[in-house]
Amino acid sequence: MRGQAKRSRLDRFISRQTGVNRRDVRALLASGRVGLNGRPARDISEVINQFSHVTLDGKVLQSNTPLYIMLNKPAGVVSATWDARHRTVMDLLGDDLAEGLHIAGRLDFNSTGLLLLTNDGRWSRRLNSVQHPIEKVYRVTLEQALTAAYIEVFEQGMHFAFEDITTRSARLTILSDYSAEVRLTEGRYHQIKRMFGRFNNRVLTLHRVAIGSVVLDPTLAPGHSRILSPLERDSLV
Repeated sequence: MRGQAKRSRLDRFISRQTGVNRRDVRALLASGRVGLNGRPARDISEVINQFSHVTLDGKVLQSNTPLYIMLNKPAGVVSATWDARHRTVMDLLGDDLAEGLHIAGRLDFNSTGLLLLTNDGRWSRRLNSVQHPIEKVYRVTLEQALTAAYIEVFEQGMHFAFEDITTRSARLTILSDYSAEVRLTEGRYHQIKRMFGRFNNRVLTLHRVAIGSVVLDPTLAPGHSRILSPLERDSLV
């Protein structure tokens, strides 16, 4: 049997997984029948999480491995765990790898580039924390030519009347007449498209190249993925 404990007292978890009364869990621990992360468990009140390895009489009650994945999202794929009409990023990963994962920062249907997925809720919440904003970098191609006037407006932030919010300052670097790099620390609904929309300039392509210090691996073809290195994983939290 395999369960998932986000955070739970050990006795509650064992009772929930086995049906043993919580008052009787103490006896299981006293007789050395419960293992926790490779050692005999002794304290019924010890707090475990979803990645704690728990056994009873050698039988695994929970054994989850934290996963942190980089995916190069292609256009025409939904950033969702399931969709009735379209292929999702989970379909790209396959059932074995996708099980239990969620998306840590979505991309629009036709946007491409760096997408991070994990089964570690604490890690993904840190990525999206308002208190500790992480810069995201996008490459954009536009329908009309850019001018220097865009730079100041992006830096000042824009008021979106529908939500009655003002965006944080964003850094725009013009790369060519019709392409730019945008750096921002938030992800409002269609934010970049709406910001360029203030200039009546339609975004043709939107490609995310980095989240914090994690840069999209140039060897990853669209639709392909790899595990983050420990250095990449830890740089974001």
